[in-house]
Amino acid sequence: MQLEPATLSTINEWLNGNYDTKTKAEIQSLLDAESYTELTDSFYRNLEFGTGGLRGIMGPGSNRINKYTIGTATQGLANYLNKKYPGQEIKVAIAHDSRNNSDYFAKITADVFSANGIQVYFFKELRPTPELSFAIRQLGCKSGVMLTASHNPKEYNGYKAYGVDGGQFTAPDDSLVMDEVAKIKSIDEVKFDRADELISLIGEEIDQLYLDKITALSVSPEAIARQTNLKIVYSPIHGTGITLVPKALAQFGFSNLTLVEEQSKPDGNFPTVVYPNPEEKEALTLALKKAQDIDADLVLATDPDADRVGIAVKNNDGEFVLLNGNQTGSLLIHYLLTAWQEKGKLTGNEYIVKTIVTSNLIEAIANEKKVKFYNTLTGFKWIGQLMTQLEGKETFIGGGEESYGYLIGDLVRDKDAIVSCAFIAEMTAFYKDKGSSLYDALLDMYVTYGLYKEELVSITKKGKTGAEEIKAMMEKFRSTPPVTLGGSKIATLKDYELGVETDLKTGSKTALELPKSDVLQFITEDGSIVSARPSGTEPKIKFYCSVNAPLKHKSDFKSVDAELGSKIKAVMNDLEA
Repeated sequence: MQLEPATLSTINEWLNGNYDTKTKAEIQSLLDAESYTELTDSFYRNLEFGTGGLRGIMGPGSNRINKYTIGTATQGLANYLNKKYPGQEIKVAIAHDSRNNSDYFAKITADVFSANGIQVYFFKELRPTPELSFAIRQLGCKSGVMLTASHNPKEYNGYKAYGVDGGQFTAPDDSLVMDEVAKIKSIDEVKFDRADELISLIGEEIDQLYLDKITALSVSPEAIARQTNLKIVYSPIHGTGITLVPKALAQFGFSNLTLVEEQSKPDGNFPTVVYPNPEEKEALTLALKKAQDIDADLVLATDPDADRVGIAVKNNDGEFVLLNGNQTGSLLIHYLLTAWQEKGKLTGNEYIVKTIVTSNLIEAIANEKKVKFYNTLTGFKWIGQLMTQLEGKETFIGGGEESYGYLIGDLVRDKDAIVSCAFIAEMTAFYKDKGSSLYDALLDMYVTYGLYKEELVSITKKGKTGAEEIKAMMEKFRSTPPVTLGGSKIATLKDYELGVETDLKTGSKTALELPKSDVLQFITEDGSIVSARPSGTEPKIKFYCSVNAPLKHKSDFKSVDAELGSKIKAVMNDLEA
C-alpha cells in the first residue's frame, strides 16, 4: 500500500509546519514503520467539525483529536462569535469529563478563547455535560464547549460546541461555525497564547444552583418522604456523574444510596468495563451484582459525561432486568403526565418531545393524556431547538430519545442524566408508594397502550473505506427499497434527506416538515417501522426497528414479547442488515 498524494502532502505539512517536536516524532515513527493504513486514517482528511463539534480517536494527524484540531475548532468558533457579536462582551463556559486528556484539551480551548479576547468561565474540575448547558444560560454566555466523547471507547475524545441557548448549534449557526473552522488553512492562524485575566474558575456555586433548581421540579415529594429508604444502587462508570448524582438524590430526599465503589473514581481508562456505555449490559455487571447483594429497588448507571442513564429493576420473579431507552423514556413520560394530572397541573399548554426513531408508545401516552406532542430529528439538539422556539409560549414537561437520553424541565437544552436519575428514583418511589413496582408499572402501561418492542442494530464500518460502504448502503436503500418487511408490505417511505414522504400504494408524495437529514423510514401496513441512519458520532450505520401488538393481560407479557422479538428478526432478515 502507498500513501495517496493528498494524504502525503498533509503529512508533510505537519512535519514541516509549526507543530511540536513530539507530534512530528510520532508521525515520523509511523512513516518509518510504513504504517500506511494508520497514516491514511490519520491524515486523509481534516477531522470534520460537524453540527455538534468534533469526535474522533486521539493521536497526531488532521483526522485525529489533538491539541491542533482542538485549537483549530476553537479558533473557528471564536471567529464566529466575534463576527456574530461585534462590540459586545462575549462569555463562554468550558467543562470536561473524565476521559484521558480531557482536562488538557479543555485548557487548550480556554487558551484559544482567551487569546481571542473572550471571557472564559472554566469549571475547575470535571463536570457533567448538562451542567455546562445550564451554566451557559445561567451565566449569560454566548457559547460553551464540553470536552467529551460521551460513551465512546477510551481511545476517543471530542468537543461538543453549544450556542447561546445552551443547546448544540442548529441552522443557520451550525453552518456558520463550520464555515469559520473550514476557513482556517494553517495552524499559524490559531492563537494559543493564554490571557489569564480573561479566565475565571467556577464550580460549587453552579453545582448548588443547579441542584436547587432540579429539586424544585419534583412532582411527588410526599411519595419520596414516605419512601425515603428506597434502596438505590448507582454507578458513574468512572465518569462525571459522581460529582452530582449522589447529591441530587440526597437533595430529593433519598437516604439509602449504595455506590458501586469499583466504578466511583473518575478514570479515563475505564478499567472495569469494555465500553463505558450504560446501554451495554456488560457495563452494569458490577452494579447488578451489588443490587442483588442488597436486594435493591433500583439500579442507575450514567455514562462518562453524565448525559445518558441506564437502569435496571426487579421483575416479578425477583430477577434484575435492564430496561432499554425506549422503555425508560416511556415510563418517565407516563409518570410525569400521570403525576401532573393527579396534581391538577395540566392546563392544556404543556408539551412533550421525542425523536423520530424513539418509541411511538410515547405518542400514544401523550394522546391519551391530551398533552401536546412533538417529533424531532434524531439528536437532542433538535429537542433543545424546539424548546428554545417554544420558550415562554408553551410549557415543556419532558422529552427523550431511545439512546438513553432524557430531560425533565427546561433548565438545560441537552439530555440530562442528573435530573433523569432524580426523577427515575422519584418515579420508583411514586409507584412503590402505591404498592406497585417500576416493573409492574411497565406492564400496566403496556396493557393500556399496547406492547411496543424496539431493537437497534448497529453495523460498524471503520475508516475511509467504512464511510464509503455506509454511503453505498444508504444509496441502495434509496434506489431499491425492500417491498415487504416481516411479512407485511411497506406502505410508506419517509426520506428525510429528500424531505419527502411517499405513499407506496398510491404513489402520492407529501413534504416532510422536519429539516433534511440522512434518514430513511420504512413503515409497513401492520405498523412496524424501520429507520436507517448513519451515525453522526461513530463509524456506524444504525437500524432502528419498532413493532407492536396488543397486550390483554400482564400474564401474557412473555409470550407476546417473544412473538414481537421473532417479528423483529424477520424484519431485519428482510432488510438484509
